[in-house]
Amino acid sequence: MTATTEPLLRLRGIRRAFGDTVVLDGIDLEVDAHEVVALIGASGSGKSTLLRSINLLEPIDDGVIMLRGDDISDPRVDADAVRARIGVVFQHYNLFPHLSVLDNVTLASRLVHRRPRREAERRGRELLDSVGLAEFADAFPDRLSGGQQQRAAIVRAIAGDPELLLLDEVTSALDPALVGEVLELVRSLAERGTTIVMATHEMAFARDVADRVVLLDGGRILEQAPAAEFFASPRERRTREFLSRFLDG
Repeated sequence: MTATTEPLLRLRGIRRAFGDTVVLDGIDLEVDAHEVVALIGASGSGKSTLLRSINLLEPIDDGVIMLRGDDISDPRVDADAVRARIGVVFQHYNLFPHLSVLDNVTLASRLVHRRPRREAERRGRELLDSVGLAEFADAFPDRLSGGQQQRAAIVRAIAGDPELLLLDEVTSALDPALVGEVLELVRSLAERGTTIVMATHEMAFARDVADRVVLLDGGRILEQAPAAEFFASPRERRTREFLSRFLDG
């Protein structure tokens, strides 16, 4: 990549407070196309708020958010049009219980991206098949395990070919036995070149899959580095203390 290449996502001076509690305190971050960035940090460090701010679900008090050179933090921006460019998956699956899995997956494609139903359903079935859920396309979500529902939620998020995929602790609500199947899907998306910013507490997964790891501490970026370097030789004492809770040695 050349020095003149525009980052896909650029955050400058992002601040957000709830009353007297500062949750994001001057976040500067850039994410290149096809890069996987893992956000780690203790509960309350600002990871989820940062992701919600990028997707315009949480207003910021100060700073600028640029998506492919567009200032999406401009108050005049069409928030729905921005969200159509970004896929997001939260801790809980948020599938509509009264819709089939296929209808959940294709809803945004049909209503937001205005794709014909036949085209959206063909694409939806292909994606469900690719993650081993083809047999559940016409079933309701309550027929699926937690891991299957989260995989369906990820398929829904990528069905519109988003420019950026945000994942917020997508395994935290799952039984430990189901975590692996969801992480394997995220790994495959990363290998296909999907641009991903993910908040996670799965340290080994962040080390193996992320291009870069960013540690948030008290709403600030305490340390960031390429994944291998971050885990092998963290610079900050608080980073080492944080990692020692998750990794042996």
